[in-house]
Amino acid sequence: MRAVVAVLLFVTAAHAGLWGVLRDKQQAPEFRGILPSVSYAPFEGTAHPDVDNLPNADKVRADLKTLAPLTRAIRLYSSTGGVEIVPPIAAEVGLKVTVGAWIDKNVDRNEREMLSAIDLARRNSNVNGIVVGNETIYRGEQKIDDLIKLIQRVKSSVNVPVTTGEIWNIWLEHPELASSVDFIAAHILPYWEGFSDKQAVEQALIIYQKLRDAFPGKRIVIAEFGWPSAGYNLKKGNPGPFEQAVTLRTFVSRAEAIGMEYNIVEAIDQPWKFFEGGVGPYWGILNASREPKFSWTGPVEDPAYWKLMGIALLVGVLMSLPILRLYRPTILQALLLSAAANGVGAWVATVFAYWTGHYFVFGSAFALTLGLTLLVPLVLIAMARIEEIAAIAFGRNPRRLLVKGEPAASAAEDAALPKVSIHVPAYFEPPDMLKQTLDAVARLDYPDFECVVIINNTPDPEFWQPIQDHCRALGERFKFINAEKVEGFKAGALRIAMERTAADAEIIGIIDADYVVQPDWLKDLVPAFADPRVGLVQAPQDHRDGDRSLMHYIMNGEYAGFFDIGMVQRNEENAIIVHGTMCLIRRAAMDMAGGWAGDTICEDTDLGLAIIEHGWTTHYTNHRYGFGLLPDTYEAFKKQRHRWAYGGFQIVKKHWRKFLPGASRLSQDQKREFALGWLNWLGAESLGVLVAILNLVWVPIVAFADIAIPDRILTLPIIAAFVVSLVHFVALYRLRVPVKAPQMLGAMVAAMSVQWTVCRAVAQGLITERLAFARTSKGGLSVMSIEFQAFWEAVIGVLLLVGAAVLVVTNNFKEITEIYIFAAVLVLESLPFLSAVAIAILENSRINAFSFWRHASVRTAELIGLRPVSLPAPLGSTQPVASEIRPEAS
Repeated sequence: MRAVVAVLLFVTAAHAGLWGVLRDKQQAPEFRGILPSVSYAPFEGTAHPDVDNLPNADKVRADLKTLAPLTRAIRLYSSTGGVEIVPPIAAEVGLKVTVGAWIDKNVDRNEREMLSAIDLARRNSNVNGIVVGNETIYRGEQKIDDLIKLIQRVKSSVNVPVTTGEIWNIWLEHPELASSVDFIAAHILPYWEGFSDKQAVEQALIIYQKLRDAFPGKRIVIAEFGWPSAGYNLKKGNPGPFEQAVTLRTFVSRAEAIGMEYNIVEAIDQPWKFFEGGVGPYWGILNASREPKFSWTGPVEDPAYWKLMGIALLVGVLMSLPILRLYRPTILQALLLSAAANGVGAWVATVFAYWTGHYFVFGSAFALTLGLTLLVPLVLIAMARIEEIAAIAFGRNPRRLLVKGEPAASAAEDAALPKVSIHVPAYFEPPDMLKQTLDAVARLDYPDFECVVIINNTPDPEFWQPIQDHCRALGERFKFINAEKVEGFKAGALRIAMERTAADAEIIGIIDADYVVQPDWLKDLVPAFADPRVGLVQAPQDHRDGDRSLMHYIMNGEYAGFFDIGMVQRNEENAIIVHGTMCLIRRAAMDMAGGWAGDTICEDTDLGLAIIEHGWTTHYTNHRYGFGLLPDTYEAFKKQRHRWAYGGFQIVKKHWRKFLPGASRLSQDQKREFALGWLNWLGAESLGVLVAILNLVWVPIVAFADIAIPDRILTLPIIAAFVVSLVHFVALYRLRVPVKAPQMLGAMVAAMSVQWTVCRAVAQGLITERLAFARTSKGGLSVMSIEFQAFWEAVIGVLLLVGAAVLVVTNNFKEITEIYIFAAVLVLESLPFLSAVAIAILENSRINAFSFWRHASVRTAELIGLRPVSLPAPLGSTQPVASEIRPEAS
């Protein structure tokens, strides 16, 4: 334990050292003077000025008092809507004002703006100029000739210089505009041209010189220059607090050196400009709280950096503490877990920095809150998977696993073995298949057992009569029950079997109708019950028809992962999932737990959890003692998974109160295993679908609306969680599951393919209390459906790929990194849906291939005068595999 503590301290120290190394501290030219002018808009909050964001005289006065030590003048962009109060207040604090008249396509508003601007210039001696229109030509809201007429009209009415504000290239392209103004007010914003922050100042100086060369003798003012402190990149232009500080300090220093007239955009952040590509709110040298974002002297650094480091380290330490509760963790195990915990801490600090450094309208705040809320369980799931990787790859070997060949209990060898009653429920099962199951039971190498076969709600004698006869032939140990109108599905049938169980049977064994058990099943596992605390022993499921088709091959590999990985690890905490077949239960434990309950459709898991809640010990072995049949079709596979997921959600609703303090005998580790297990399965699959659909809704907003888009704090964790899941699957399969690489990859596809199915089951569990028990079709009774079995998966998967393509295409001229990351997320999210489509296509190809060859054989027979006779389907198949051709009778 001391070594583990040392590892945690080492990782924490390394994390702190990494923050220290990565601390950004840059040098930039110092500026100790006063800025000649800054843009000012007297609006607060996120409300648009045209709605109800009216300036308040007291707040404007406070703003201008804050700005007076920083600048000699301010530039306005309009003269109505409350902005007209600014010039007289600016005079109080000694600030000059360049008045703006906002010009667009609204003729009436344009008239009001110009009249107000003229009036302000006449009434306020501190007005040093008027800017008629702001990028009006660039926005296409006025023609050159019409704008010139408006400028001339204003010029004739005032005694101050009049101009218009336009992007620098507009002036070069329209020299007639330059001739009509008193001075050129050029906007140079290298960010919007895709230049990097390191290129911005040089680019501005080059353009300034171009304007001087094009208009010699004309007064030239750089009316807008700035750099955003937050938002999204545009090509090489990366916003950021360091980038803003260094760029502005460098520009001001160079501009002052050459005597340039300039105006910095802008004075104070404007959160209402959220629609300007995500960077709109962040051009101010003061934030929305009127606090300086950076210092004009000294090194450029983040004053909140150490606070963020403290948050990251604190979260990392807190998330590392559970490592101390693990059973004898190894150094490598502790190292991986602590590193992951500190990684989460760094992410939390990044989220905190993003949240406190951005402004949000209701929609974006809601979207961010929802995204983070969904990411919390995703992060917990990823951490649980990392813990499992650490335990299996670097931890100690399982200590509670029942291993064949090792004593299952410390009982004396000559101790009397308890009587076992084996229950085999059946519902419309193929008689030949069920006979194989009973024959295997008859071969059990165990001295004292009985077998109760109960066929329920199966009136057709073709299904039950052969089994009744077979039980008679097998002898007195086999009891046959044919029960009609049984309620409670499988649980109801098992309750009837309990009524017919021998009074002296102490252990109840459950096997499904398709399971062929090995002779040593009871001999090896029943001795574990010599410990009076043991209430249940579970052996894994396995299948004997995995080579029936490629689909069955990958399905079998998918099942194996649960029994060789998840169940082994859960067994370490005495928290296994009971899955019915191949299960041995102490009768006293079953009675204490209330027996088979019919209020869920996963009665086996329900009973197993109830037994554990009463404090009984459980054991698991991953040795295969029985082999059943796989679902006949992909449709049956999905229906089985739907039943398990729906039943699992029923169990969550039924048992969650037992997880409250003092409500049961569950230990904290058991509660944790079950909670994480439900979250890992039901939650992860449902979250995956929900997040994918929400991202689809977000695609058109990102692609076509110029507003904030998903940030890396939301998208990168999704990618990281996917990578963790991929490593978890591959690494643990390679370490624990004895399958070859092709079957492992197929198992991955099969596992992903049921995401939509599980999500649909959880959704139905939220709105319904009970669904009918759906039997999993096995033994060749079901025929493959001609309907495509992944319609909705195909729709969602294709939409996700189309959404990714739309994002990439519309992002070509922006090259915003976050959009490319978002597109990659959509592609990853499409994989589970496309997996279902791939398997459905594979199954449809089986149907089509069979139809083709059958049609070909029939047609050939007709041509040569033979008649086809269908051969019976072999056990475990879904269709006749061939036709026997016989000559017609002469």
